[in-house]
Amino acid sequence: MSRPGRDDAPDRLYTLTQGRSRSGPDSPFDLVTLVVAECDPTPGMQSEHVAILRMTRAPAAVVEIAAELRLPVSITRVLLADLHAAGRVSARHPRLTAVPDPDILEQVLVGLRNL
Repeated sequence: MSRPGRDDAPDRLYTLTQGRSRSGPDSPFDLVTLVVAECDPTPGMQSEHVAILRMTRAPAAVVEIAAELRLPVSITRVLLADLHAAGRVSARHPRLTAVPDPDILEQVLVGLRNL
């Protein structure tokens, strides 16, 4: 029975990652990590690696890459780890914005109540 949205050929996923199911304990990739290509694709590269390098000319989140490739995030992370180890992509974590000063928030709240 076929399930929509699922790849029913697990052997394809196995060959994409050369049998690996995890990217490793020191992997810098989580769902929101921004990935940026550091080079252009070269002849002979795996088609998924080529697609990732083209997709990440501008920063893209891991979850976006997985969705675009229609692959599970775990498989995408393995592919990204390969590219990262080869120096073909870099990983950037989104910057956290500074938390506003609580005094300013209190003044805004008081101002809104006075309206």
